[in-house]
Amino acid sequence: MSKLTLAQANQIIASALENARSKGYKPMAVVVIDEHGNTRAVQRDDGASMFRIDIATGKAWGAVAMGSSSRSLAERAAGNPNFFGALASTSGGKFLPQPGAVLIKNAQGEIVGAVGASGGTGDEDEEICIHGVNAAGLDHA
Repeated sequence: MSKLTLAQANQIIASALENARSKGYKPMAVVVIDEHGNTRAVQRDDGASMFRIDIATGKAWGAVAMGSSSRSLAERAAGNPNFFGALASTSGGKFLPQPGAVLIKNAQGEIVGAVGASGGTGDEDEEICIHGVNAAGLDHA
């Protein structure tokens, strides 16, 4: 399995933030984690609030932990709030099933990490994550 490199993680973030700025979105934070939930890279835009990194991390961490985009997790959580509340509790608060994170896959279709964003709407956050992953030449799910 090819691993997610630091250069790829930095490219994802740079492209995601550039996309957000070009569209006039609010200041964002973007976090890239590996397939084990370890942080590879993180940036918080000037003016982004102090919670943005934690929220972006929780979205990405949940995506990797469950093998699904955070949008999909949010939809599933609506129908099973007790289970998803328990996941948040047992993960020490690291699990956040809200739109704004996607899985990162290599050319072989293997999950190599996730990217999460926070600062805009869930749709905006997810959009810039997808843009960043595509710009790095990787696939998303």
